[in-house]
This record gives sequence, structure tokens and C-alpha cells, in this order.
Amino acid sequence: MFSREKIGIWIESPKVTGFVIGVIILNAITLGLDTIPAVTSQFGHTLEVIDQIILGIFIVEILLKLYAFHFKFFSTGWNVFDILIVGIALVPNAGTLSILRVLRIFRVLRLISTLPSLRKIVSALLLSLPGIASIALLAGIIFYIGSVMTTKVFGETFPEWFGSIPASMYTLFQVMTLESWSMGIVRPVMEKFPHAYLFFIPYIVISTFTTLNLFIAVIVNSIQSLDQEQKKEEGIVIVTLDTLYEEIKSLQASVKNLEASKAKK
Repeated sequence: MFSREKIGIWIESPKVTGFVIGVIILNAITLGLDTIPAVTSQFGHTLEVIDQIILGIFIVEILLKLYAFHFKFFSTGWNVFDILIVGIALVPNAGTLSILRVLRIFRVLRLISTLPSLRKIVSALLLSLPGIASIALLAGIIFYIGSVMTTKVFGETFPEWFGSIPASMYTLFQVMTLESWSMGIVRPVMEKFPHAYLFFIPYIVISTFTTLNLFIAVIVNSIQSLDQEQKKEEGIVIVTLDTLYEEIKSLQASVKNLEASKAKK
């Protein structure tokens, strides 16, 4: 009988990982084909059999990991994530619970836990949540101020766009995304209020080109922080401009001391 250590090494080997990735991709393809009536009418039973085989592979993989790593298996959040995703597929396909079978497509999300590059991105998103929440609060304040202003000024003339606070917030969200903001919203408003651009242009600059870029900056910073932490854990020396500058200064000092000692001799 194979030891737990050998099974753990085997189940996390590149070959097995690559096989699991291939199974996940195959599962995504079969679930997509299952939405095409012409395909399901001819190959519906075959697709169902393939789906059950894939589910069995996922269950065997998780059981082997549970056997190999025992309670340490649950110390990794991605393993718990895999159990939840696979567990959804075990919901009975009958009665009121049959609608949950649609959630089988979430098995494709296992690619996130399998591919390190995707794990890094998702981890960075989770790490950046506090910063994103602060920016979202700022955006909410901007939305609210803008919606109050536009409701007061444009509400009576354009009630479908600015007749209430929620309607104004939705319209301003559309303007922020730059979806038909000029021809669809702003120019019709400017026909009645020629100086409306004095509000909309600064609003677009603040909400679109500033606030949205802050979201990107926070996420990029989180990715860089995770990358640096990973390199530190792997023992890779991170060289920055500050460290290079300090090294150059120390070398210059050493050269000066060496020259001074030679001059004394």
C-alpha cells in the first residue's frame, strides 16, 4: 500500500495537475454543449455519462488529497473551495433542487485553484478588498452628490433620466461607463441646458479617469505585494533602486578608504 507521503507527492505532481486541468477544460466544453438543443437531442446521454465520469475523477482526487494530507488539507482555502465546487454537483437532480444543477458550471472555477497564476490574481483581489471598499465609498459619495445635483437641476425636464435619486444614480453610472454618454444623455440635456457640460465633463474626469484608475492601482499594488512576499518565501533577493543606491554608496566609501590607505603608504 502506498504511503500518504507518496500519494501526496503524486497527486500534486505536474502530470496529475495537468491531467486535472485537462479534465476541467473538457468539463467546461461538455457543459457548454449541453446548452445546445441539437447536440443534446443526439448526444445527451453521452454528455451525461462524460459529466458523471468527470465528477467521479474530481471526487477521487479530493479523497486522495484527504487521505494524503489528512487535516492539513483543510488548512488551505483553495482545497475547501474545491470541495464546495464539487459538492454542488452532488445536489439531487429532482424537485425544487433541480435548479441547483445549473451551478455545475462553477466546476470550471477549479481552474483558479489549479493554476498558480490565477490563484495569485484572485488572492490579490481579496487582499485589495479594504482599499477597494474605500474607493467604492468615495465613488458612492460622488454618485450621491452628482445625483442630488442632477435631480434638482434636470429632474423636471428629463424625469426618465433624472426624475429621482435612484434614476439619477443609474444615469450617472451609465455616463461613468462612457456608454452613449454624449449622444444619448449629455447632448439632449444640453439642448435644454446649454451649460450642462460644466457638470458632466468634471464628473467624467473624476469618476471615470480618476476613481476607476484608483481601483486598478490598488489591485496592481496588491499583485506586486504578493509577488514580493512569494519571492521572499522562495529566498529570492528583491533588488530595488534604494538597495542599489545603498550598495553603490558603500562601494564608493570602500574605494575612497582604499585610496586613502594607499596614499598614506
